[in-house]
Amino acid sequence: MARADRRTGSGRRSPTTGSDDDPDPTIADGGWRGTTLLRPGWLAYTGVAGAAEPHAHAAAQVLIVTGGVVELTDPHQARGPVKAAIIPARVRHALRAGPDARATMIYLDPAGGAGRRLTACLSGPDHDRLDRWTAAARTLLPPPVPGVAPDPAALVRGWSAPAGARHPALQHALRVLPELLHGPVRLTDLAAAAGISASRLGHLFSAELALPFPPYLRWARLRRAVELAAGGASLTQAAHGAGFADSSHLTRVTREMFGLAPSHLLAALSPPTP
Repeated sequence: MARADRRTGSGRRSPTTGSDDDPDPTIADGGWRGTTLLRPGWLAYTGVAGAAEPHAHAAAQVLIVTGGVVELTDPHQARGPVKAAIIPARVRHALRAGPDARATMIYLDPAGGAGRRLTACLSGPDHDRLDRWTAAARTLLPPPVPGVAPDPAALVRGWSAPAGARHPALQHALRVLPELLHGPVRLTDLAAAAGISASRLGHLFSAELALPFPPYLRWARLRRAVELAAGGASLTQAAHGAGFADSSHLTRVTREMFGLAPSHLLAALSPPTP
């Protein structure tokens, strides 16, 4: 399977209309130029920071500023510059960046081990306040190094604390899964192919990948759709090839996770630099 690792280019912002075609400024705004990395359970962006109007999404978000000034605003209109912050899922927030600001942002599925750990540090009635976001970052993140972008994969591994060696049955299931994404994928069928019970295989997904099977499958389908579309398939073809019912289904999933339509995510992607 090809890597869903792409460089974002300048996108065109349009006024907010509330339609499914509205771009999410955190990805597609012209001020954002960098590299996106999509993996099961998380998506990361590293590069030049721009602006993001008030928005919320289903993923927990980690923000690490490596250069310049980046300012966050919480739902209570508390606003201020940050070096790092952890923003819970489904909480509205806005972002502004000064000239030449650079940042790494990681979007985590709340069902995964990393998402659960970060979310647990932000529980309580004041989970939607800026000071809690920055305090959680001081607890869970290494101090930002000016000019040095962190390794998102290493951070996610540290938060997830998955088991070391993978069970052979899980390895077999992961090899088989990409070939099945165009249609229905049942845990029972994967387990039968791997010679293990469905309950045992489901446990292995959670224990060794730090992500239960249903959200793992959702991310695998999303990544496959991105790969197909980046290879020239239409949005409808990409949706069907990745096992979504149609392009509307793909749109609902991407907007739920990241707050953007897939057309705008794909429009912001171009082949990686050799």
